[in-house]
Amino acid sequence: MAGNLLVSTAYLPPVEYFSLISHTDEIFIETEENYLKQSYRNRCYILEAHGPQLLTVPVLQGSQHKTPIKDIKIDYSKRWQQVHLRAISASYRASPYFQFYFESIEKIISKKADYLFDLNMELTESLLKMMKIETQLTYTTYFQPVENNENDFRYKLSPKNESDFLTREYIQVFNNNNTFVKGLSIIDLIFNMGPEAVDYL
Repeated sequence: MAGNLLVSTAYLPPVEYFSLISHTDEIFIETEENYLKQSYRNRCYILEAHGPQLLTVPVLQGSQHKTPIKDIKIDYSKRWQQVHLRAISASYRASPYFQFYFESIEKIISKKADYLFDLNMELTESLLKMMKIETQLTYTTYFQPVENNENDFRYKLSPKNESDFLTREYIQVFNNNNTFVKGLSIIDLIFNMGPEAVDYL
């Protein structure tokens, strides 16, 4: 997909998010939009023994109302880092490439970034390096109104909407009844497929 795309920031984004990046010349990351609850901006899904598990980064309540995403602060009164890292480890430590990639993710999550945007982008850039994807990332400097633009994916990618994106199936650690689970964080693909992950995007 040549050209430019506009996307939101996201926490350990889904496979589809990275598929868009890998097939695009340049990605614009939205910095000026108001924070949107219950979106990939602060949540992701991993696969555990009983099915998909939601991981959410808590944000300070006072900063949610009509606040630009770049100014949203993370709430560290909740022990979310330990919860997320334990859940990721429990879900993927038996996967073939867990030991190769987990430490990098663990270091970033453990750093206690002040802002959600900074956490998301450091994770995203690290994940892109793992997959050797070199698409240029550019940050927006003003809010572009939502229009019927096929290159605007800020609000098209949402955990509330079932995506029609077709992920090429791969072996998952907890693949119960041989049913492939879609809509998971990119780390599910990376931990299971390692260097071959980019070929599935």
